[in-house]
Amino acid sequence: MKKEYKRQNQYSITKSFTSAAVGFAIEEGLFELNSKVCQLFDEAIKIEDPYWNMMEIRHLLTMTMGLETPILMGDSRKTLKESDWVSYVFRQKVTEKPGTVFQYNNAGPYLLGVLIQRKTEKNLIEYLTPRLFDKLEIKPLEAEFCPKGYVFGAGGLQMNVRELGKFGQLYLQRGKWKGEQILSEKWIEESTKKQVECGDYNNSQVDGYGYLFWHLKGDAYMANGKYGQYCIVLSDQNSVISVNSPETEQSDRVGRYIMKKLKEGRRNNGKE
Repeated sequence: MKKEYKRQNQYSITKSFTSAAVGFAIEEGLFELNSKVCQLFDEAIKIEDPYWNMMEIRHLLTMTMGLETPILMGDSRKTLKESDWVSYVFRQKVTEKPGTVFQYNNAGPYLLGVLIQRKTEKNLIEYLTPRLFDKLEIKPLEAEFCPKGYVFGAGGLQMNVRELGKFGQLYLQRGKWKGEQILSEKWIEESTKKQVECGDYNNSQVDGYGYLFWHLKGDAYMANGKYGQYCIVLSDQNSVISVNSPETEQSDRVGRYIMKKLKEGRRNNGKE
């Protein structure tokens, strides 16, 4: 099998597919950006904490939930003794007012995937298949599941670099594929633009965060997964870059190289 057809874990790129699923869900009226999170989950109805009760769907999308600490991250899921991850999330302390502080956290996209499954009785992959994957001619995908059987919307999606490139191309084409408007152009615009500052994650190219997408300097944005997985949409250059890397030891080198080339390209094209 050619390398470009071999599927592998996309890690946090999964979050951007969850973002697309939320776009479909909002368009279908399942919930709204300003829907209160605690009103959508039975596990949270009795929570009295004021910060929890002011939390909205948009805060899950922008990594601004305000939790005391990031949870469900990386290898910690393998050793987590909790089997009910939804209840586990809602037992966490919210120490910052939602919407005020960026904190990279898997809790938000996980809850979004759970919510869609509960609303539709279809897990995240099943929900996206007729709306997205079938349209892009992407065959059934494997994903990571939590102990309760929900697709883990923050990581674990398995696909290949060509399939990833199709996702980027759809976004470059503002949601249109083969003449059909698959995903709302408005949602793509809103989800990929800078919604919040991302603090320490800012660097020479990253300047903010959207709805589970990183915003880059200039008219560009990306989905990014651990160990060198990238889907970068360069609207100002009408281009998409998709990268699947097997580099687990020095994955930062992959990112630094890509960002260096992006910066050089912008400088050469007078974008910087």
